[in-house]
Amino acid sequence: MTAHVHAGGVELREVHRFPNRPVRAGGTLHWDILALYQGVLDGLGEAGPVDSVGIDAWAVDYGLLDSAGRLLGNPVHYRDERTAGVMERVAAEVGAASLYEVSGLQFLPFNTVYQLLADRASLERAATLLMIPDLLTYWLTGSIGAEVTNASTTGLYDVRSGDWARPLMGRLGIPDTIFPALRPPGSPAGVLRAEVMAEIGAGEAGDGGTPAAGASGRRASGGVPVIAVASHDTASAVAAVPATGPRFAYISSGTWSLVGVELPAPVLTEESREANFTNEGGLDGTTRYLRNVMGLWILQECLRAWGAPDLAGLLAAAGRARPFAALIDPDDPLFLPPGDMPGRIAAYCERTGQRPPAGPAETVRCVLESLALAYRRALGDAVRLSGHDVKVVHIVGGGARNAMLCQMTADATGLPVQAGPVEAAALGNALVQARAHGLVTDIRELVRRSEPITSYEPAGDPALWSAAAGRLAGHRHGEPPAR
Repeated sequence: MTAHVHAGGVELREVHRFPNRPVRAGGTLHWDILALYQGVLDGLGEAGPVDSVGIDAWAVDYGLLDSAGRLLGNPVHYRDERTAGVMERVAAEVGAASLYEVSGLQFLPFNTVYQLLADRASLERAATLLMIPDLLTYWLTGSIGAEVTNASTTGLYDVRSGDWARPLMGRLGIPDTIFPALRPPGSPAGVLRAEVMAEIGAGEAGDGGTPAAGASGRRASGGVPVIAVASHDTASAVAAVPATGPRFAYISSGTWSLVGVELPAPVLTEESREANFTNEGGLDGTTRYLRNVMGLWILQECLRAWGAPDLAGLLAAAGRARPFAALIDPDDPLFLPPGDMPGRIAAYCERTGQRPPAGPAETVRCVLESLALAYRRALGDAVRLSGHDVKVVHIVGGGARNAMLCQMTADATGLPVQAGPVEAAALGNALVQARAHGLVTDIRELVRRSEPITSYEPAGDPALWSAAAGRLAGHRHGEPPAR
C-alpha cells in the first residue's frame, strides 16, 4: 500500500497484492518467508517514488539468525502443533501468576516464549531473534532491532520496566543475548540497502526514482528511510481507530479479533490474569488491553471447505436463518488449527447437546452470532477489569465490511458501533511514518477526515442476547444443556 498524506486527509492505494501460503514440510507448518519477502520487494518496485517504508505484520512468530546474520530456517507458523503442552509445563514450573506479573500477556499456547522452549535445538544455534516485521526490516536495511509493540507479544517483555524480561529469560533457560535493542514506534530503523535498491529497479536516492511506502515528497539524504512503525498490525490498526475521545472500545476484526480498550498503563491484577486479558504495547506508550478472540478465521475456513461460495449470497441466506439455533465458543481450542471447520462446528454442537447447523447458511449464522457474543463477553470483561467506561465500539479491519456482524455486535453489546476503516493497519502504519516526517500531529483526526464510517445502533431484543450469552457460559463451565 502507498499513502499520500496531505492537509485534507490521507489517500491509500493498493499497488501490489500477493498470497501468504503457509507450507507444511517434514511435519512442521512453516511460513514461506522468502516468498513473502519477494512480495515486499515486488511491492516496492510497483510503488513509485516515496519518502519512507514501514512494515507491520502479525505478532508472536520470529526468525532466528546465526552469528553471520543468516536465517537458520523458515519461521514456524504459530498454528503448528509443536507447542502442545508447553504452556502448561511452563506455568507449572514458573507459576502462571509470576509469568503474568512480568509480561501481562494472555495465556495462548503459541506465544513466542512457548515456541522458543519447544525448539531448544534451534535456540542453541541462534545469535539473534527477530520478530517477523523486524526480520523483513533487517533484510531491507541491514539494521537489527526489536520494535516494542511486537516485542510486547512475546511473553518475554517486562510491561512494568518497558524492557526485555531478562530475569525471566534466565529462569527459563532462554539466552538473553539473542534479543536486540528495542525500538519505539515511530523511530528510524535504517535506510534501504543498495542491493535492495538495485533489486527493485530504483535509481539513486533523491533522483525521483526511488519507490517505497510513504507520504509527502521529503526524503532523508543518503537513502530511503525505513521507519519502525507500530509493527504489530493490531497496534497499527488501533492507532488508526477514528475515536473522538478516550471512552471507546475497539475490535480489530480479521482472521483474529482483538477486543479491548486503550489504557495509559497495564492491568496486572489476579482478576485480569484469570480473565486471560493481555497487556500489549501501543503507540506513544499506551497499553492495548485486550483479549484475543478466534475471529473470522472460523468463517474463512468454512468458506474454504465449501469451495469458496459467494459470500454475499451466503450472508443474505444466513440473515433469514433461525436466530440462536446453535452457538459455539470461538475460543475453544477445537477451532484453532486449519481443517474441516464445518465438521468441527457440528462436533462442538453435538458435544454440547445442540443440533448442528443444517447447512452453510445456518453455519454462518451460528459463527457470526457466536462471534458477537464473544465480543460482548470480552468488552464486558475489559470494562469491568480496567474500570474504563465505554460509550462506543469501533470495529476496524476486514470485519468492518460485514454488516451482519457489525449489527449483531451492536445488538449483543447494547452499544453503538462505528465500522471502519477497513485498511486500519495500513493507515496506522502510514500515518506513523507521516508523523515521523512532521506531517501529522493528530492521527485519529486525520483518519476521521479521510475514511467513510458506517454507524450501527443497537436493535432487537436484549433479553434474547442475554439468554444466548448464558447458554455459551454454560458450555464453558461444562453445564448440561437446557432441554
